[in-house]
Amino acid sequence: MSQTTSTATSEFIPPAKPLIGDEEREAVDRVLRSGMLAQGPEVKAFEEEFSAHFGLGRACVAVNSGTSGLHLGLLSSGVGPGAEVIVPSFTFAATCNSVALTGATPVFADISADDFCLDPAAVEAVVTERTVGIMPVHLYGHPAKMRQLQEVADKHGLKVFEDAAQAHGASLDGTPVGAFGQFAMFSLYPTKNMTAGEGGMVSVADDETERLMRLYRNQGMLQQYHNEVVGLNNRMTDIHAAIGRVQLTKVDAWTRQRQDNAAFLSANLEGVTPPPVAEGAVHVYHQYTIRVPQDRDGFAKALREEFNVGSGMFYPVPNHQLKPFAGTTSDSDLPETMKAAAECLSLPVHPSLSQDDLERIVTAVNTLAKAGA
Repeated sequence: MSQTTSTATSEFIPPAKPLIGDEEREAVDRVLRSGMLAQGPEVKAFEEEFSAHFGLGRACVAVNSGTSGLHLGLLSSGVGPGAEVIVPSFTFAATCNSVALTGATPVFADISADDFCLDPAAVEAVVTERTVGIMPVHLYGHPAKMRQLQEVADKHGLKVFEDAAQAHGASLDGTPVGAFGQFAMFSLYPTKNMTAGEGGMVSVADDETERLMRLYRNQGMLQQYHNEVVGLNNRMTDIHAAIGRVQLTKVDAWTRQRQDNAAFLSANLEGVTPPPVAEGAVHVYHQYTIRVPQDRDGFAKALREEFNVGSGMFYPVPNHQLKPFAGTTSDSDLPETMKAAAECLSLPVHPSLSQDDLERIVTAVNTLAKAGA
């Protein structure tokens, strides 16, 4: 990376920033005063309000983390030892970990260059007689190619499970993310587009999946001491649900601001590849991810050291290279995954950015891109 003259005279711009206000604090205080801290009325209300807010048209079940949501969703869908679930390698490890935790095997398929999500043709190429499902990830807040993936699933008698951890409010052709698959998991981790402090929300397609989700999250019981299955303690607390309920009232405005910030960057960045948006897709920009074709790591280092601009690399080590899954898939079988892992860099677009921040990001990126050309 060519050196440039430092202009880092302003406050550091973080790549992500949780937004917690007085309303969230008051909600927590309300729960603390009530004496009902564990799973209770706040959780029930949050489940109902989440489904209604995002127009999912299906029941939602709150759990203590996004990973728990994926794990319990898979268990509730009958996934277990001997089965295979097709997943992307270009994602956070929770995606494939959740499959492995059921005793099933994650099978990696390549992504599409245009949206960083599963490539339907690559998915079909790795279907076997043991395949029971496909788990697309709506990466960075952009919906996966759900119509084509569903066609592959229908052709082979498979279920579709959505990892919507980063995609609150995203949609495709008017259908909200979370309303396509057998289940869909939304993460409520602090850095997501909305948070509950920690937690996950799972939308489910039918009554039996919902019933099993509620059993598995609560030690296998709906009625106290009448355990029906071997379950876990994956409950959400009323404290976390109260935070989430407040965040639901704010997430739409935050999403619009993310989209406006992303539009400004896309209109002004030079020398890098901004994130494309598919026709009919609503991108909610959990991450604004560009491609830096040469020396991405040096580019990120210079952003921080020379311009005081933070960035993130999601994900430089594909899942198939992680120790638990090493040797299952060759790098050569996942060319777009390997290219994305080497080139992708996420820039700040969170709602707390000022116009000056956005202009500084543009200046930094354009200066470095020009210097590195």
